[in-house]
Amino acid sequence: MDFGFTIAAYVVAAVLFILSLGGLSGQESAKRAVWYGIAGMGLAVAATLVGPGSGFWLLSLILIAAGGVIGYIVATRVQMTEMPQLVAAMHSLVGLAAVFVGLNAHIELGRVLAMDDTARHALEGFAGLLAHKSPVEINILRVEVFLGIFIGAVTFTGSVVAYGKLAGKLTSSAQKLPGGHMLNAAAAALSVLCLVWYFNTGGFFPLFLMTLAALFIGYHLIMGIGGADMPVVVSMLNSYSGWAAAAIGFSLGNDLLIVVGALVGSSGAILSYIMCKAMNRSFVSVILGGFGGSTGPAMEVEGEQIAIDADGVAQALEEADSVVIIPGYGMAVAQAQQNVAELTRRLRAAGKEVRFAIHPVAGRLPGHMNVLLAEAKVPYDIVLEMDEINDDFPSTDVAIVIGSNDIVNPAAQEDPNSPIAGMPVLECWKAKQVFVSKRGQGTGYSGIENPLFYKENTRMYYGDAKASLDELLKRID
Repeated sequence: MDFGFTIAAYVVAAVLFILSLGGLSGQESAKRAVWYGIAGMGLAVAATLVGPGSGFWLLSLILIAAGGVIGYIVATRVQMTEMPQLVAAMHSLVGLAAVFVGLNAHIELGRVLAMDDTARHALEGFAGLLAHKSPVEINILRVEVFLGIFIGAVTFTGSVVAYGKLAGKLTSSAQKLPGGHMLNAAAAALSVLCLVWYFNTGGFFPLFLMTLAALFIGYHLIMGIGGADMPVVVSMLNSYSGWAAAAIGFSLGNDLLIVVGALVGSSGAILSYIMCKAMNRSFVSVILGGFGGSTGPAMEVEGEQIAIDADGVAQALEEADSVVIIPGYGMAVAQAQQNVAELTRRLRAAGKEVRFAIHPVAGRLPGHMNVLLAEAKVPYDIVLEMDEINDDFPSTDVAIVIGSNDIVNPAAQEDPNSPIAGMPVLECWKAKQVFVSKRGQGTGYSGIENPLFYKENTRMYYGDAKASLDELLKRID
């Protein structure tokens, strides 16, 4: 196969990836968009295997088959509640790949430069590509290799830490070493010095030193971010993995990797910005680990949490005309989305208006709640964003909160010293009655107390969300 076929295949694959990315913006087109992505990736792999510089076909096929088997096993076993940590784990692999590819490019460049002209011209594949580079192009390549390894190393350790936090293997609270921001700044300054050093010498040691600094930056940045910001962290790491892939593409001279990496990197950055805007948080503040957060004592919560049983909730729903359901990560943990969908069907059949209120950062992954509700076949037209429904709570008879904490926390508006101060929230406490389905009296993933649970019009419906809804459904025809 010649180079023209590979370029043509890459163009088609890039178009398929763009269609896939565009289709994922809507629930109705998401399934078709996934198939676009699968087709694009299959075409890209096939074109690479038969394109210029190809070789080691047996090893490549073995590795592709092994990766496919592992991916299939993971995909069939992972629960929706585990998707955030799975995404973080995938990001870490992209970052690690960028580091390995960058180191390999450095080694190959050193080997080519050590050859005489005759030996260089006989080289093929990636080494042959390096052999025909001018001194200026070699310097550009060194910068590309350096940046690829730096972004990849930050992505790798940052994603590993994010996985640990999301999976509950590490504390969800923000953890920083003494002098945290100064340590990050020092590591970044050391990386810049290493770039100048590597650019001038091409030696391995500055590259190695920068890799260690980047690994520390990724670890310390994400450890310094609390649980309330983890949805932003996931989308931010998605962006990092995209830029790491683009850097790999520059190092390898692979146009498709550059295009795909830029698509993923830019879309992840835009999503992170949108989510930060929805939280009224500074994007820079979040990625630097909460720089400039509030330091005063949090406002004390007065009152007590009042419990209610299934009979009390059922009676209130029977008397209500309008109901708003607010799902959160607790619904995902309990896998209660089917029960929620059944409750919705029964209430609507009884002539009641039922709608869902979705906060942009509900769950631990962007769009987490939308995916769960779509899986349970909840009609799309009754699933509303925060800005579309917040003004309707004063005229709502019953608001049902299922496993949410921060996104319905009035402290965001009432307490300037709260870690989520200024963050737009779903103002469900303005409804006539609020029922909160919650496992216990804990503060939730981010560790922030919620005054909603103590308000006069709020009742706590304790227990596992799925089991609690099972009891409720028995009382609603």
